Amino acid sequence: MAKWWRKYPAGWNSGLSRAGGVADSPAMPVKGAREKYLIKSGAKVNLAKIDPREKHLFVDGGKEEQVPYYERLRGELQELQKVLYAQHKQRVLVVIQAMDTGGKDGCVKSVFSRIDPAGIHVCSFKKPSEVELSHDFLWRIHAQVPANGQLVIFNRSHYEDIIAVRVKQIFPEEVWRRRHRHIVEFERMLAEEGTTIVKIFLHICKDEQKRRLESRLASPEKHWKMHPEDLRDRARWSEFMEAYQDVIADTSTAYAPWYVVPANRKWYRDLCVARIMVDTLRELNMDYPPITWDPSEVKVED
Repeated sequence: MAKWWRKYPAGWNSGLSRAGGVADSPAMPVKGAREKYLIKSGAKVNLAKIDPREKHLFVDGGKEEQVPYYERLRGELQELQKVLYAQHKQRVLVVIQAMDTGGKDGCVKSVFSRIDPAGIHVCSFKKPSEVELSHDFLWRIHAQVPANGQLVIFNRSHYEDIIAVRVKQIFPEEVWRRRHRHIVEFERMLAEEGTTIVKIFLHICKDEQKRRLESRLASPEKHWKMHPEDLRDRARWSEFMEAYQDVIADTSTAYAPWYVVPANRKWYRDLCVARIMVDTLRELNMDYPPITWDPSEVKVED
């Protein structure tokens, strides 16, 4: 059976290994994105010291120069997802968080746009309904986690039930502090049951948020994306940053790591997220399921 990665032009990713054990072509950018933007378990987090404008893994180019590399990464992500779906043994959960205008929707739309809709599901968790509030806070989350062969993206997630609850003082500190522990154990259970978890915080600065909000206000077709409450949240920027710092530090683990990706430059954000996803899926060491028949002995009749 022909190997799926041979579909790519010769040399673009020389020595590609599904397990990630062989180095990429020297020309391929953003190698080491996982290592650079990973928040190690137990590490302290200071978002003020992480530059959201940086592009350190692509210093020799910019928005135009990165296009061919980005397309190759999206192509490989598409092929990796096909194997994930066909193998039907492993599960992948991607959690994406950000401040308002941080680029969650745009990132998901761009990075994962080539994936067959049958193999991917995007779930956005809004304000809990009355029914959801009558259960524990993870009840609605657990129902959406991936099954075998699925790639599920949480565009906002169970972390809203810590961040928003804390900053807006919906529940006392003892409640949201306790939820840190609950989430760590919940994600441990998912991982031990076979789910690969990737958590990404798209990091923008306050000035960039201001620019994006003003762009929405100036475009009638974007007004639906805004709500006056967004501006009230903006006034609590420092409180949100402190909450994110604490929750990322407390819940980044070896089995469910957080990555803080600079997101002021949308193209660099997408390039890094695509790279993180490709490297993660490579390490699953997947292959198409074996067949029990010989294709050479099968003939399709006219």
